[in-house]
Amino acid sequence: METKNTPHAIYAEMTPNPATMKFVSDQMLVPTHLLFEYSNLAEAKESPLAQQLFSFPFVTGVFIRTNYVTITKNDSIEWNEITLEIRDFISNYLNKGGLVVLEKAKNKEALTKENAPTVTTKPFTDVEKQIMAVLEEYVRPAVEGDGGAIEFERFENGVVSVVLRGACSGCPSSTMTLKAGIEGLLTRMVPEVKEVVAING
Repeated sequence: METKNTPHAIYAEMTPNPATMKFVSDQMLVPTHLLFEYSNLAEAKESPLAQQLFSFPFVTGVFIRTNYVTITKNDSIEWNEITLEIRDFISNYLNKGGLVVLEKAKNKEALTKENAPTVTTKPFTDVEKQIMAVLEEYVRPAVEGDGGAIEFERFENGVVSVVLRGACSGCPSSTMTLKAGIEGLLTRMVPEVKEVVAING
C-alpha cells in the first residue's frame, strides 16, 4: 500500500464533530473496501502514518479510509492553530514516499455490497440485505463525506445495530443524525425496521 510518485495535494475539511478534522488527498491512500482506525500509538504499530500523527501531543485518534485521514484531537488546542501544520505534515510525509499502512496491517473491512456475504458469516436475510442496500446507497456516502464510516452489525427484533467510526464516533450530533436521519430513512424504506442503535466501534 505504498504511495504513488505523483505528488499528493491535501486539503482539510471540517466535520460535524468539533474534535475531528478530515484531511483529504487527491489520491487513494488505501483500497476502498478497507478502513483503519486507531485510538492510540500502541494500536497504530502497523500504520507508519498513524504512528507519526500520534507524535503530536494533541492527537487522540486516527481514522484512514479511501482518500482521507480523519484526525481526532483533545481539547488542549484549537483546530485553527494546527490545521495547516497537520495538512503540511501529511502532505510532506506522503510526498516523501511514506507508507500509510503496512501490507500486513489488520484492517477493519468496510461492509459493502461486494463483500457483504462471506463464508465465515451466516447468510443475510432479505431484510438485512435491504437494510445494507439502503445504508450503502443513501447513508454511507454522506457519512464518509463527514469523515466517518457506518457499518451494519445486525438486525434483531426490529432493531438495526450499526457501528459508527471515524468522525462519527463520539460526535455530539451523531445521535441526532442516527435517530432523525438514518432511523427515519430505514423505517420508511424497510418497514420491518423499528429502531436504529449505534454500537461503540
